[in-house]
Amino acid sequence: MTMNAPLPTCAAAAVPASSPWEARLELGFSRRDAATVLTRREHSGPLRVQKALYPEGPETCHVIVLHPPSGIAGGDRLAINAHLASGSKALLTTPGAGKWYRSIGDEARQDIRFHLEAASRLEWLPQETIVFDAARAGMDTHVALQGDARYLGWEVLCLGLRASGESFAQGSLHMQTRINRDGIPLWLERGRLSGGDPLLASPVGLAGKSVCATLLAAAPGMDAALLAACRDMPLEESDALSGITLLPDLLVARYLGHSSEAARHWLTRVWGVLRPALLGREAQTPRIWNT
Repeated sequence: MTMNAPLPTCAAAAVPASSPWEARLELGFSRRDAATVLTRREHSGPLRVQKALYPEGPETCHVIVLHPPSGIAGGDRLAINAHLASGSKALLTTPGAGKWYRSIGDEARQDIRFHLEAASRLEWLPQETIVFDAARAGMDTHVALQGDARYLGWEVLCLGLRASGESFAQGSLHMQTRINRDGIPLWLERGRLSGGDPLLASPVGLAGKSVCATLLAAAPGMDAALLAACRDMPLEESDALSGITLLPDLLVARYLGHSSEAARHWLTRVWGVLRPALLGREAQTPRIWNT
């Protein structure tokens, strides 16, 4: 990275002014009669949840993961761990966009570990993640499933701030996602994006799009009819690209465009098809998304 290269004003303002954060959040969910209860809630540093919410009734516990600094800067380390006991059901989301700020030094990291016992259900539906120009970010997500546990999760990435004329011209983003069932891999994906790399504009890369999103659904029994229903979901951006693939016990949905809002709307529609089929409940948009 060229240290004396000029940066857009919004990125230049995003230089950390204090020591890196070390933050950890440990969550545990258990089934009690017909209810899912948040039985463990431990944190260190600026990661926490306020309380368990039940907008759908006691069966599914909704939790909002809070990161009070609202952004991740160079050298920060965030870890989110959740354990779902047998039969428990939880939905985790965030109150707003995550932000990875410019770094002139160390890489920032976010490590997520989800462990689902048999008959449990987890939805991980964070709002979009903005990766500022010259950010150095590492994101690692590991989902361990047991028995017939089911998982639905997504990630919406915005590279730079296109509305402000900022592209992802410098920096790096490393990502890894793993999903195992009973120790057997269902999905393993590693990616590295470098600011200014020709791959960002290439048809075999991001095709010049600044927003990329992925939804992963891990559940047994998905079929061609469900795949076709997901593929019927319309796109709001005229030049956006999408694709949905069904693998053994895993559905993968991809989106490329320039609007994070349009990307999330499309993912939400796909989720609206998958949730009743896989989790037995109609999709109910978390209220925090409307604030």
